[in-house]
Amino acid sequence: MMATHREITESLRAFTDGYNANQRLIMMNRDWDRIILVKADDLDSEHTLTLRNGELTMREGGVDHPDLTVMADSEILADMFYGDITPTEPYMNGSLRIIGSEDDIVRLDFISMLIWGE
Repeated sequence: MMATHREITESLRAFTDGYNANQRLIMMNRDWDRIILVKADDLDSEHTLTLRNGELTMREGGVDHPDLTVMADSEILADMFYGDITPTEPYMNGSLRIIGSEDDIVRLDFISMLIWGE
């Protein structure tokens, strides 16, 4: 099954809203400015998450030099950013690829746990 570009956009909007509603996350990340490329590998769909001064924004379209790149098929991306699945299993089985420093990858995983829970 495949998610559409629009479904990925909506899931990222939900993730962004969940993040920005969490004051603890905003405070914790106010010194962690990152640009994150979210890319589906089964359809032409790219989004950019920008974290600046603790605030998260999302826009459609890619970026040339992201700090982190999150790649998976469209269904995994939509399910993950909606919080229906955790990133752990797809990451361990190789269907989710995250390119970036180990510290950034751990921080991203921690953020998703705080938004959606275990």
